[in-house]
Amino acid sequence: MTNPALHSSAWLIWPVAAPLTGALLTFLFKDHSRRLGLFFAALSSGLGTALAWQILGHGPAHYALGGWQPPLGIALRADGPAALMVMMTAITGLAVSIYSGGYFQSRRRNSKHHALHSAQEHAFWSLWLLLWAALNGLFLSNDIFNIYVSLELVTLSSVGLTALSGKPPSLVAAMRYLLVSLLGSLSFLLGVGFFYKAYGTLALTAIINSLSLSPPTSMALALISIGLLLKSALFPFHFWLPPAHANALTPVSAILSGLVIKGSWYLFYRFWHVELIFTAVGLVPAILGGAAIIWGAWQAFAQQRLKMLVAYSTVAQIGYLFVAFPLLAETSGQGHGALFYFAISHSCAKGAMFLAAGTFFLQMGHDRIRDLAGVRQLLPVSSFAFGLAALTIMGLPPSGGFIAKYLYINTAINQGLWWLALLILLGSGLSAAYIFRAVSAILSPQLLRIRPALVVSASMQWSALTLALISLLLGIIAPLPLALLEVS
Repeated sequence: MTNPALHSSAWLIWPVAAPLTGALLTFLFKDHSRRLGLFFAALSSGLGTALAWQILGHGPAHYALGGWQPPLGIALRADGPAALMVMMTAITGLAVSIYSGGYFQSRRRNSKHHALHSAQEHAFWSLWLLLWAALNGLFLSNDIFNIYVSLELVTLSSVGLTALSGKPPSLVAAMRYLLVSLLGSLSFLLGVGFFYKAYGTLALTAIINSLSLSPPTSMALALISIGLLLKSALFPFHFWLPPAHANALTPVSAILSGLVIKGSWYLFYRFWHVELIFTAVGLVPAILGGAAIIWGAWQAFAQQRLKMLVAYSTVAQIGYLFVAFPLLAETSGQGHGALFYFAISHSCAKGAMFLAAGTFFLQMGHDRIRDLAGVRQLLPVSSFAFGLAALTIMGLPPSGGFIAKYLYINTAINQGLWWLALLILLGSGLSAAYIFRAVSAILSPQLLRIRPALVVSASMQWSALTLALISLLLGIIAPLPLALLEVS
């Protein structure tokens, strides 16, 4: 890892301030919520991408709000991993926002419940932009109490989005999500208290740099880890995820799967990528991750609904984000690269799959896999997008998923962890099995059941295809994101 000089930059505040301002304005001016939402989504995306370029060119940066230095003030810090996560949110977030503009228009156009869909759209933009600001705040905060505040904002806005459809299954799923997340938040907050007692500071970098496995530190790490595992939905804490993701509105499903779970995983990485922890309990996340890969794939293969299949696929894919933690002990950086490259590739691909699946549902009136035959004739762009995204999830070349799994396997073999390399290969085979089941139905030429005279916005189809193409392009431009990751 390189160590360029840390510099102060006011740029760090804008990826948080812009979507937060958008959330407030869309709430106040409901009649213009779509236009305001799309404007601030584009602005936030541009600012997030610009921040990543700045960090790549000038090295890591920090900013103290109001000039108050730690431990009194709110400190922001951006290094390569944080900038990469902000850029991931910018890319996926913009595509989901463009999709959402067409999605709510199409629902109103093809339904008699215009007032209901309008109210849902107004609430969506405020909650979504609040969530975007909270995610960026989480990635950039250098104070573990402010990280806790950001984590709570992510949870509350995500729960609100999950319940947005108002249907009983989504309300039950949102309530289960809320209860589990609150339990995770309580555990995280107790861990913050133990860290403050042990080190007398809440600055994350100061704590990580002086970390030693004393009893208070061990208790703090255990509590924080349990809280983050609950929020990340890692097996066996995954029970809330499939119903929440599958019963939410389509843009919400893409946001939850592509972005929200990455926030708690990223924090887990920040606390766990210290070498002394690997020597103690480094295999724990790997074992849970391996179980998630197998269990999630098995459940995905058994699903009859497309969105449930994609949701259980997320359970399996979360496993890849944790199974490779033992690889972080090596010094070449490939283990870190594999983790983050998988995270950004999964964000784009899974977002594309959920968006395409939601378009199928809107057109067909259902998402039963066995009855999707012929949908490619009605929605060729969405069908193509789903197929391209499937390449990344399966880890086939030239996708970003292939690069991530190649780094996984290469690093595992170099470290003599053959069991881990075999597990990655097994997971890829299982992914191919359940995804092929869905893709074969989607690409089948036989036309069975359609909803007549339904108009689906072109922006919905092209948003999904754009994300799928980016997930594929990541396999070609790998040196650029990996170079950003090295800035620390």
